[in-house]
Amino acid sequence: MRVHLLLLPLALAACATTPAANGNRATATHGPASGIGPGPTPGTSPSPTSSAASSATVPDAALLGGYHWQLTQATNRYGQRIGALFVRPLNPLQLDFDNGRISVRNSCNGMGGSYRIVDGRLVVGPLAHTMKACANFALNRLDGLIGVRLGIRPTITATRSGGTPLLHLHTSAGDTLVFTGVPTPESRYGSPGIVEYLEVAPQTVPCSHPRASSSQCIDVREVHYDANGLRTGTPGKWHLLLQPIEGYTHQPGVRNVLRVKRYALKHQPPDTPTSAYVLDMVVESELVRR
Repeated sequence: MRVHLLLLPLALAACATTPAANGNRATATHGPASGIGPGPTPGTSPSPTSSAASSATVPDAALLGGYHWQLTQATNRYGQRIGALFVRPLNPLQLDFDNGRISVRNSCNGMGGSYRIVDGRLVVGPLAHTMKACANFALNRLDGLIGVRLGIRPTITATRSGGTPLLHLHTSAGDTLVFTGVPTPESRYGSPGIVEYLEVAPQTVPCSHPRASSSQCIDVREVHYDANGLRTGTPGKWHLLLQPIEGYTHQPGVRNVLRVKRYALKHQPPDTPTSAYVLDMVVESELVRR
């Protein structure tokens, strides 16, 4: 018996915390909760926070789009850590850049909008976001904290620590945010990937195929959606997926529809997967009781 159905909202609502395109700053409505204090004292500027500051460069679209940028450091103008930006240490705030769009992940709501880099500054257009309310107050507050900082046209530079790229945002209030680059699947697998929708059955199935990564496999079938996000066509046949989906953990008794990206794996040994699956989004989630 089906007892619960949750559909991911498709509609987005405009967020009014970012500045208009003419450069005038919009008034932030978050009040003291925004965590942004007064700007630097006139005649002074924030001190560099990295010994690599002299080698900093303005990143191009290729560098920005090749990585997931995860927040690893955040300090205010006094060098104090901005703890309010680190609500979930295992799921840090993440920025993604793709084809002139910026996305914010691991806040309360998903957020996204257009972006440009003008004279070394990150110029973000009005951010749209999903309309979810989180019970955790600190997580609920995170939307505004990162939205305000992105909206005041921070300077943007990139450095490297060893072979790892770092993205630095410096705000006019003296905040410094440092994001560590994690290669995207497109970078790791060398292709853009193919988008597919997989319906995952609520129960796993025993499997003993040599390609299986464990003794239990998920049962999946391909489903299709039209441009309006509505189911269309006939679902494919159920079959065992003999490998994990990166970023997805199956919960017994829960039926999901996943949007995944499938990447071809070249020069694979016999009896090993020829494709890699990476979770992009959970489209539907339903608790099913026997």
